[in-house]
Amino acid sequence: MALDWKELTGKGAKDYEIAEAAEKQLVKIKDVAAKMGLTDDEVLPYGHYIAKIDYARALDRLADKPNGKYIDVTAITPTPLGEGKSTTTMGLVQGLGKLGLSVTAAIRQPSGGPTMNIKGSAAGGGMSQCVPLTPFSLGLTGDINAIMNSHNLGMVAVNSRMQHERNYDDATLEKRGLKRLDIDPTRVEFGFIMDFAAQCLRKIIIGLGGKQDGYLMESKFGIAVSSEIMAILAVASDLKDLRARLGRIVVAYDKKGKPVTTSDLDVAGAMTAWMVEALNPNLLQTLEGQPCFVHAGPFANIAIGQSSIVADRLALKLADYHVTESGFAADIGFEKFWNLKCRFSGLVPNAAVIVATVRALKCHGGAPIPAPGKPLPEEYKQVNVGQVVKGCENLVHHVNVVKKSGISPVVCINSFVTDTKEEIDAIKKACVDAGARVAVSDHWLKGGEGAIELAEAVKDACNDKPNFKFLYELDQPLKDRVEVIAKEVYGADGVDYSPDALKKIDGFQKDPATANLGLCMVKTHLSLSDNPTIKGVPKGWRLFVRDVLIYAGAGFVVPVAGAITLMPGTASDPAYRRVDVDTATGKVKGLF
Repeated sequence: MALDWKELTGKGAKDYEIAEAAEKQLVKIKDVAAKMGLTDDEVLPYGHYIAKIDYARALDRLADKPNGKYIDVTAITPTPLGEGKSTTTMGLVQGLGKLGLSVTAAIRQPSGGPTMNIKGSAAGGGMSQCVPLTPFSLGLTGDINAIMNSHNLGMVAVNSRMQHERNYDDATLEKRGLKRLDIDPTRVEFGFIMDFAAQCLRKIIIGLGGKQDGYLMESKFGIAVSSEIMAILAVASDLKDLRARLGRIVVAYDKKGKPVTTSDLDVAGAMTAWMVEALNPNLLQTLEGQPCFVHAGPFANIAIGQSSIVADRLALKLADYHVTESGFAADIGFEKFWNLKCRFSGLVPNAAVIVATVRALKCHGGAPIPAPGKPLPEEYKQVNVGQVVKGCENLVHHVNVVKKSGISPVVCINSFVTDTKEEIDAIKKACVDAGARVAVSDHWLKGGEGAIELAEAVKDACNDKPNFKFLYELDQPLKDRVEVIAKEVYGADGVDYSPDALKKIDGFQKDPATANLGLCMVKTHLSLSDNPTIKGVPKGWRLFVRDVLIYAGAGFVVPVAGAITLMPGTASDPAYRRVDVDTATGKVKGLF
């Protein structure tokens, strides 16, 4: 594809307008797949420009082929506006393509919550996007719908079983092939999920009515991508592993404190049936025609927030360089990539890209926090090298987090037209002093042409021999591991627990089935601390863990820090107000 950036970003075209222009000259997905070495029987088309890939068939055929270089894209602590991590992922892939290299990407499927709220669809932006944009943003091939059906079926099974156990005696239950589970209605861990940000559903009462209307109890909704089933999709190695993990999901506890699983409810097989097709990664392309896998979901602050292991394994067999994406900053997404995803996959990364912007560094240096939907404060339109230098403390902290993993960091300064040479030079100096490579990239404005400097820096970093090591071992006590993450990654002085959280984590530690699970932290992405309003590198604070969840199927113990919730809220000026359809052409407009 040959789009003219001067005719598009240079003249203020919106993301959906650029995507629409690109869609007139997209490469057919069968040709994208063939060029990367996939065979016809491995490609499962969804129209002309999207496909699912039979990963099991392809991986079996390519088993003896060596892996390519493995690159993760992360970031500094972002502002609420986001700093362009998905855009940088697309730009880097396009830049590596400009160098004549064989390259693929893997990004996460967007949630309807942010797509219709304030953050957008995470397809990238400007001249560095994943396309076609509309199906990417609005359900794609149905993976999230499959997750919702699978998850909610599990909750249907819980409530139905509680209702029938209330209505029938043991003899009647036995005639129906059921053994009384005696679920404690105050300890039902599962709730329902939906793929929108609906704060009104965080706490609900279900089962109102009579004996035939379900079991009356308090329940809840989370956003779909926070579901344990989304996490399982991200980490499962194959269908057999997916089925086993779904069967280990703890949905509730009985009145003696024993866990009740989906297997106990005889629902795990049916839940898996909904997920069979979803396990195959989706294949799309960048604006410049490079292959881009889209698989698993976002929200690394409340979920694992990684593209899938099966997508990465497949891409590493098909390309010399593979760029994957982790959610939010290095303290959140990269930490989970490092200590969870790489542990489960056995894959060793070669480099990590840390996305930074002058805007975010000014915010960490004392400028007012920008708010989505409101004009950018004047401080961001003025040169202020002092704020940038102060904000670089946050950048250096993230560089050091990546270095602790034993792989090479590359800082990408995601360029905005308002950046100045003095501010850029200050960032470069901070990076060099911290021992990181650094590159300025104009990929939003110019696509791959603007990302060549970044691509060359990343290619060079991939020549370094990784000395990869995990931050903790799974045989360390759970509380010790939480403290290691709090101190070494977040910069906290220590960890405090609510009485309930302390009771739960001590219980998980005593249980051999949960004591050696991984840790998937839930924490705000807007600060290194558990307080989203504190910027820079906070000092003299302690992480407060208010709850601890169990995702036994995914393989996680999930400490929940601060006031974060698994169901976000919709803002007063959400994106859906600007999304519409051209009724003459059927084209969707307003997506970003």
